[in-house]
Amino acid sequence: MNIYAVIILATIAATFLMNLITELLNLRALRPDLPEEFDGVYDAEAYQKSQEYTRVRTRFGFITSGFSLLLTLGFWFAGGFNYLDSLVRAWQLNAIWTGMIYIGILIISRSILSLPFSIYSTFVIEERFGFNKITPRLFAFDLLKGLLLGILLGGPLLAGVLAFFQFAGEMAWIHCWLATTAFSVFVSFIAPTWIKPLFNKFTPVEEGELRTAIFEYTDSVKFSLQNLFVMDGSKRSTKTNAFFTGFGKNKRIALFDTLIEKHTIPELVAVLAHEIGHYKKKHILKSMVINIFHTGIVFFLLSVFLGHKGLFGAFFMEEMSIYAGLIFFGMLYSPIEVILSLGMQIFLRKIEYEADRYAAETTDDVASMVSALKKLSLGNLSNLTPHPAYVFLHYSHPPVLARIRALEALG
Repeated sequence: MNIYAVIILATIAATFLMNLITELLNLRALRPDLPEEFDGVYDAEAYQKSQEYTRVRTRFGFITSGFSLLLTLGFWFAGGFNYLDSLVRAWQLNAIWTGMIYIGILIISRSILSLPFSIYSTFVIEERFGFNKITPRLFAFDLLKGLLLGILLGGPLLAGVLAFFQFAGEMAWIHCWLATTAFSVFVSFIAPTWIKPLFNKFTPVEEGELRTAIFEYTDSVKFSLQNLFVMDGSKRSTKTNAFFTGFGKNKRIALFDTLIEKHTIPELVAVLAHEIGHYKKKHILKSMVINIFHTGIVFFLLSVFLGHKGLFGAFFMEEMSIYAGLIFFGMLYSPIEVILSLGMQIFLRKIEYEADRYAAETTDDVASMVSALKKLSLGNLSNLTPHPAYVFLHYSHPPVLARIRALEALG
């Protein structure tokens, strides 16, 4: 076992152990008494249900992560990577097609093996807690459409990356960086009008009190909004949400129909103001810049390690290849990814506070923003008392109680 294998194994073990410990701490942090801020929002039954939902999802997470670990290690030490490589090479295709088939088989195989867990999560756990609304037919169509999109969009990108590293020499990582950045911008541009409508129906908000209130607000903050939609989230789940997507003339805000059903107009305006706050505070642009630089770092390091025989030896490979190197580097890079993700989580939690503050100040209505957050937590059965260590590792949003207290401190 060489140094690469030791590093990767140590990382896998450390990550699994760290997640296990924080999950257990998170379960121990559940409190029998409802936080006083939620009096009148949760009753005893709803609070108990939210805690049980956290317990069930956590225990299920133990099973899925354990299965994933055993699957990865079993395939690795059984020589699966080399066996699959020999099998695909025997077809005597060119390097690009060989690489796409190799990676495609790994991705599809893993997706098939994880499918029973996804089915159980959706049709047993989510059903048990009253969230699931998706039918088996729609579930199957979503999988099929996701697969086709992955092939149509991800296939050419993967082929380009393989081709650059095959033929572009020392500058390959720069070409890959530029191509991936252009691809990300392209997908962001077409997603609102071409991709998301493949999965959900987007209907313009009808004329009436809600639309009037929203456009009065957007006019007051000088935010040009043409695309305001209701999304039929209820055909898959009762959970509530809203999101901002796209840029330029293609930007749009979508409110889940479940959100509109459960919230007052002032609360809906506050939620929308939060989404606009992300745009006004340039959070979307900042996130994009961070991701672009992160991608550049990844491709540079990839170019350094692709030629290291020891990396392939760690996985019992008889021959070196760019496509297998992509897989192995991803596993080697995971310690750096964990560290960078912690920094990104801190940044994301920070901008959520900023967007909350923007919404409260521009609507001059802290109460409605607070009320909206309370109802969102109830509608999604959020954990009201997560452990700080779990929040630090996993939360892209601050805990709802922390957000409420920060808003109330504004007065």
